Amino acid sequence: MNLFDHPHALDLTRRHFFASAGLSVGSMALASLAGAAEVAPTPRKGADTATGAGAALPHTHFPTKCKNVIYFHMVGGPSQMDLYDYKPKMQEYYDKDLPESIRKGQRLTTMTSGQARFPIAPSRYRFKQKGQCGMWMNDELLPYTAKMADDLVFVRSMHTEAINHEPAITHMQTGNMVTGRPCLGAWASYGLGSLNQNLPTFVVMVAKPTNQDQVQAISARLWQSGYLPGEHAAVSFRAANDPILFINNPPGVTADVRRTTLDGLSKLNELNHGLLNDPETKTRIAQYEMAYRMQSSVPELADLSKESEKVLGLYGPEVKKQGSFAHTALTARRLVERGVRFVQVYHNNWDHHGNLAGRMKDQCADVDQPCWGLVQDLKRLGLFDNTLIIWGGEFGRTIYSQGGITKDKEGKTNYGRDHHPRCFTMWMAGGGTKGGTIYGETDDFSYNIVKDPVHVRDLHATILRLLGLDCDKFSYRFQGLDQKLIGVEKAHVIKELIA
Repeated sequence: MNLFDHPHALDLTRRHFFASAGLSVGSMALASLAGAAEVAPTPRKGADTATGAGAALPHTHFPTKCKNVIYFHMVGGPSQMDLYDYKPKMQEYYDKDLPESIRKGQRLTTMTSGQARFPIAPSRYRFKQKGQCGMWMNDELLPYTAKMADDLVFVRSMHTEAINHEPAITHMQTGNMVTGRPCLGAWASYGLGSLNQNLPTFVVMVAKPTNQDQVQAISARLWQSGYLPGEHAAVSFRAANDPILFINNPPGVTADVRRTTLDGLSKLNELNHGLLNDPETKTRIAQYEMAYRMQSSVPELADLSKESEKVLGLYGPEVKKQGSFAHTALTARRLVERGVRFVQVYHNNWDHHGNLAGRMKDQCADVDQPCWGLVQDLKRLGLFDNTLIIWGGEFGRTIYSQGGITKDKEGKTNYGRDHHPRCFTMWMAGGGTKGGTIYGETDDFSYNIVKDPVHVRDLHATILRLLGLDCDKFSYRFQGLDQKLIGVEKAHVIKELIA
């Protein structure tokens, strides 16, 4: 057969030829000087050398503090001064305008920039000091979280440049406000590889909030692999019925037929890869094989019948309701228990522009006990020290009310809050963090940071360090650049958060 007459030959452009051949020539030249043994990376134990999954680094840069990550993202931006950033002085400013000396001409969204007034709305909730660390927090709506204050690392000085949801959540998930970059979970998959050959390295779940007054759109691009190889993208688990569509064979198709079909497809894909050398073909082969293995592993994973009532009780009354936050929290534990590297959970409806009093109670009830239950469950199994838990949103909320301040049916103050990127609170637990740490301070208005600011890239750098990765050295060559999760600006590992 004349290869030049083959239709696939037309796909081999001049640029593609020099891009691939040029790199090969350079590699051979380097190998001749340094020795092939010094050039070829040594795959990590357990790495999928056939597909390149996790083969980017032969080892970590530092001793690892954690093996797994469970990241709870509160979509919309939780109100920090109503949960974790106690501001008692604001009671004196009730319904007074935010001083210009505090705002300092900072950017506002179009939802409040046209307001004639910016009336201050103090938090209506009870705060108490909790734990030996003395963290002031809302124990009225978060009684279970309050009980584990000494297990948590509170970062009250998070900040970002993004002021609207789409760029802000993209920034928090991928390190850049522009779409198309790999997310944190994809980076973890690329750098560390898989701990279980029968389940994905990276799984994402979207929990259903009890209250759905203002649900934000959540795009699948948030858990894609970007310019990393496709096998590092997340596998999405559904909230109801079968976790993964078509996980079971259709009627009349036996396991042997499925195996024979996949073997045939694999041979065809290998032939195609030999012609085009497209790395995504290898990704497709790996995905087919993973899907086949998951046909036995996923049904067992999703079956909670073997969990004791005592364990189920840790997560609260909603734990058996598919799609609830409690159900996803328990599923997250079962995933990391089986070796899934990174689990991302999204919980919606934290965008409290109005009726905060009517919605915050539901939101906190959804997540409070399940988060506490997860920590207790991981401790029970000896997994807490190896599993990093992250909780937070994409930005914070303003101390002033969007619109006016009103009274609710209980005669208490009701208000809404606009987006605020200048300061917000997140917490972490387990996975090598120093429990009971309270890091960062804001002013009396929870409007500006006055001590120890933490940028999104600093948070990412710290997470990578806990995973044993150096944020400055951990990169992927793309478009002629060594691309990094932290981007091109300097990031700082917050060592005070690390045990």
